[in-house]
Amino acid sequence: MTGNEKQRLKAGNFVRNNGRVLRTINILRHKYNKLSGIQNVLENDGISQDEFLDAVNFLDLEGYIDLRDVATKAPASLADNHFETLEARLTGKGIRLLAGGIDDKMIEV
Repeated sequence: MTGNEKQRLKAGNFVRNNGRVLRTINILRHKYNKLSGIQNVLENDGISQDEFLDAVNFLDLEGYIDLRDVATKAPASLADNHFETLEARLTGKGIRLLAGGIDDKMIEV
């Protein structure tokens, strides 16, 4: 496999993983879900912790999910906190994406 092929495969996995993480968070869309629980489910489905964190970071930065601290319920970011202390839920934009109201080529719905 060439370097270019590996890069395309990695990019395809990133797009696919973004969708899988978003759909898993959507299971209880009106409630926050602990990232550690979501990560465990997806790890059993073949997504590594690093891939999971890449997807969470992207989805948060793009406004598809909200993150907050589990204990304080204060808004939080992955950059400043360990993922096991955070929980997430979909934003209106995330729900709109899953419902087909918007399109993002970086997320496989």
